[in-house]
Amino acid sequence: MDANGADPAARVTIYDVAAEVGVSPSTVSRAFARPGRVSSATARKVHEAAERLGYRSEQPHRMSADPRTRVIALAVSDITNPFYFGIIRGAERAAADHDFSLMVADARESAQEERRMLARHLPQVDGLLVTSSRLSDTELRGMARTVPVVVLNRQVAGLPSVFPDNARGIRRSVEHLAELGHRRVGYLAGPEASWADGARWRAVREACHELSLTDVRVGPVRPTLAGGRSAAADVLDRRLTAVIGYNDLVAVGLMRELAERGVDVPGEVSLVGFDNTLAAELVSPGLTTVGQPVTALGETAARQVIALVGGAPARQLTSVLPVELVVRASTGPSPSGRTR
Repeated sequence: MDANGADPAARVTIYDVAAEVGVSPSTVSRAFARPGRVSSATARKVHEAAERLGYRSEQPHRMSADPRTRVIALAVSDITNPFYFGIIRGAERAAADHDFSLMVADARESAQEERRMLARHLPQVDGLLVTSSRLSDTELRGMARTVPVVVLNRQVAGLPSVFPDNARGIRRSVEHLAELGHRRVGYLAGPEASWADGARWRAVREACHELSLTDVRVGPVRPTLAGGRSAAADVLDRRLTAVIGYNDLVAVGLMRELAERGVDVPGEVSLVGFDNTLAAELVSPGLTTVGQPVTALGETAARQVIALVGGAPARQLTSVLPVELVVRASTGPSPSGRTR
């Protein structure tokens, strides 16, 4: 017998407690190690059953202890996309400043995978940053009932949202192409489930309408180099002399495929990207693109979610960050304009 009158050889385990209460062993573990992650009623039942059975946790449980993990998660749609590098850096900076850790999770451009991934991580974190989510607004608001959620690169009613000024960036791109003499502007669309894609396409249509230009939608394609390559034939068939890509990757992919087909950029087709990633500077010709403060996106969103974790009032916070058009060598005068 030990000091508590129990036989060490028949020591009660969390499995015994779980069976007694009718919950999973992981719920029993959380009731002791992280009581804030289970309901007060469940925690009370677990502790009462533990007392009846003589269970002693190997970790001292303190119901008054801070249940927070001091971990926030950043979910990205595709971790191989260089657009997310700056966001991760900004979020990590904000997390470190507040003594939090940052967990990064990859949805691999799949709503189904994003859904599974978030379900796995929600019980482990204090707050969640979701970037370019493919889930519905309803699903995201449902997650926000479990932990504080801030949405990046998208606007969701009822949730704090941080995104670039898409309308301004597209407007400047269309104006730039119009000044070069282009009268038909193509938009190479990204994923149909992307909020940013919808916002950019609407901005193309509005700007072309105001400037008396013709807009042409191409795609949608995957937001990758391969996706951009796949659109080359359509761009040529429609005789487009100017194309704005959903992001830098599709614009660069289109540029490469056009070059392999012997099409001169910008002599025959001018190209504009969006994001101003490192790839825009490395290709030849350099890619004209809309630059957005991706590091500030990540940092702003992380500071917001940490404030919510700390008890800040849950209210609608929409942060629209400024953008700028970075002009490089991939845009030039319209071929028809030169002929005239």
